[in-house]
Amino acid sequence: MTKVLLVEDDATIRVAVVRALGQRGHAVATAPDALTGLQLAVSERPEIVLLDLGLPDLDGREALRMLRAVSAVPVIVVTAAGAESDMVRALDAGADDYIVKPFGADQLDARIRAVLRRLGSETAAGPIVVGGLVVDARARQASVDGRRLELTPREFDLLHYLAQRPDQVVSKADLLTHVWQIPYARADKTVDVHLSWLRRKLGETALEPRYLHTVRRVGVRLSAPEALGTSPEQGTAA
Repeated sequence: MTKVLLVEDDATIRVAVVRALGQRGHAVATAPDALTGLQLAVSERPEIVLLDLGLPDLDGREALRMLRAVSAVPVIVVTAAGAESDMVRALDAGADDYIVKPFGADQLDARIRAVLRRLGSETAAGPIVVGGLVVDARARQASVDGRRLELTPREFDLLHYLAQRPDQVVSKADLLTHVWQIPYARADKTVDVHLSWLRRKLGETALEPRYLHTVRRVGVRLSAPEALGTSPEQGTAA
């Protein structure tokens, strides 16, 4: 049985989701507004949160940022806003997935299971170590040469995804699909900007990279500094 917290101001939707997920073996607590949801997220320790963005007391993205400051609980944003820009902003704020209303109960149940399965597999193996870089998915913390990195949720997700694939070149399309959860999206500046911010926090630059190396026209590779040599493929970073 999965403990689910639903933060949703529409009473009709709350009743329908509680009934549907209850029939599928989940235990669902509900909150009609953001502040109540934040309190329950801390006191009840749910395994996953379903968060509406259109809440009466606080913007859902702000509520998500506040939740991320105190908890690493997985969050699926549930909203009527289906534009790609809305999706990107919610995922950048720390959501693990995004589902647009109206949706079927089976689809929601599948999303819950997929997020928990993915995060469970990521945390089971313990921290990832690449040179002086340590990425701990369970604690959602990372450090380099013993210095803790102050990362946004999306920066952490990006770093963790790359650290799981050391010395592999990962395309921007793959990053949009697996980190931003935007399938079939064309590569855009979203990835470039986040890589630039991440490099700055790692203490490197595009011209003098240590961990993050761009392979021109292909993607980006994370490698331990001592494992790297000069390569003609290596291009300027985004």
